[in-house]
Amino acid sequence: MYQKNSIPWPEGKAPDAALCSEDNRLSVLAAYGAASLSEDPELTQVAEFTAKLFGAPMAMVSIVEKDRQAFLARTGIEADGTPRNVSFCAHAMLGAEPMVIPDATQDPRFAENALVTGSPHVRFYAGYPLVSTEGAPLGALCVIDTEPREGLTELERDGLAVLAKSVMRRLSQARLGESATRAVEERERDLRRMIDSVPGIAWRGDEQGNFTYINARWAEVTGLQAPQKTADWEAAIHPEDWEGAVAKFGRALDEGTYFEDEWRIRRADGSYRWVQSRAVPTKVGDQATHWFGTVVDIDKTHRLSESRDLLARELSHRIKNIFAVVSGLIAIRARGREEVADFAMELSETIRALGAAHDYVRPHEGKRGETLSGLLDDLLAPYDKQGGGRFEISGPGVPIGERAATPLALIFHELATNAAKYGALSCAEGKVVVSVEDECEGEGTVCITWEERAVACGVDSNSEREGFGSRLLRLAVESQLGGSFERSFSDDGLDVRIVFPRKNIVG
Repeated sequence: MYQKNSIPWPEGKAPDAALCSEDNRLSVLAAYGAASLSEDPELTQVAEFTAKLFGAPMAMVSIVEKDRQAFLARTGIEADGTPRNVSFCAHAMLGAEPMVIPDATQDPRFAENALVTGSPHVRFYAGYPLVSTEGAPLGALCVIDTEPREGLTELERDGLAVLAKSVMRRLSQARLGESATRAVEERERDLRRMIDSVPGIAWRGDEQGNFTYINARWAEVTGLQAPQKTADWEAAIHPEDWEGAVAKFGRALDEGTYFEDEWRIRRADGSYRWVQSRAVPTKVGDQATHWFGTVVDIDKTHRLSESRDLLARELSHRIKNIFAVVSGLIAIRARGREEVADFAMELSETIRALGAAHDYVRPHEGKRGETLSGLLDDLLAPYDKQGGGRFEISGPGVPIGERAATPLALIFHELATNAAKYGALSCAEGKVVVSVEDECEGEGTVCITWEERAVACGVDSNSEREGFGSRLLRLAVESQLGGSFERSFSDDGLDVRIVFPRKNIVG
């Protein structure tokens, strides 16, 4: 029934017959939210001016409801409405023109009306129909006198029409506002229903860490009341994780930066599950910062990762033991055999160097290194005789973080292994030059150039190998460290250039 346009119903045209039926008419009337306009200042001004224009004691803006007529604005009368069965406006609203009654005592329709025979003793009545944009009769703007009158002058008729249009504009304005409010509320309800249906916990907070909304999933998972402040989360977070999580979130609040953490949540049954918690700050214009966050169950993934880490540690430990066993076997076999003593010592030193390089790729308990150049020295040592000068490493000591050490070790271990199998290190004359550059391609970048100089080795410089090792190398560079990888073959041998975001190396 709602009509979006605001074009007034044509003047001098009777209301739409289909909308004069009570169900349809009341449906349109409900869209105006007329109750909110009771004693509206603007409508009250219209009623008061109408009374002055006519020099009459009473004027009202009347809306005809199912069982009564309500006066949204009035002057000269105390009552805020009357029963519908005595309403003059219920008749006036159905006409195409203003309804004018010079003397109600002489009109068969109203002579016995309680408003005529009793207070307020209506004699003269003039009412202009209030009709909605779609043609539904709503009520009337009326003026009443306790003395009979001849009728309306042309000025009075025109004035009543203008004032009635003003009333309808105010009603339509309220209707649009009411409709917009309902639409916003409905969208808000839809959004809340949608957020409540997601499998994770979702919340909204302010810049002080107060939580203004949290979805229904919180109560389902924790069995607790919705938290109001950060401290209220303590009951839902594992005691071993609480201090670290709250400190990290506090720093994010202070700095207004993205927050991410993993901790164990206490479920309603008392069990704990690993979750990933994320939050982002949002600010529009000069408004205060709002935080939006989620808590997502990652227990299965986390425990699977722990199992894999355990397996990796065990495998790494066994590999380390193999290095020790091989080194011991070499020493045993060379004992008492002077002709191979130098070779055995050299081979043992190489094995020990490989073990030292392996420490960089051991999960959790391995070495992490302090600088990129230092890591390269340790990793490449096994592929060079002591003092052999087969590697030349230059560049600043760029610090490396714990998370970056393992993928970096994998990258350069793979390059060195390939060089030993196919490239510059596969013959005595070959050499590898590694250069580290900081801020190489603009601010916040680190570049590493790997150059194999192997002309005398007879290495096929046009060989394009992209086996499993090369794919692993590319995965570590691009996916794990967010860098770029370029490989080319020159007359001298292989050239590799790797560019990393500095934050991914240091962080």
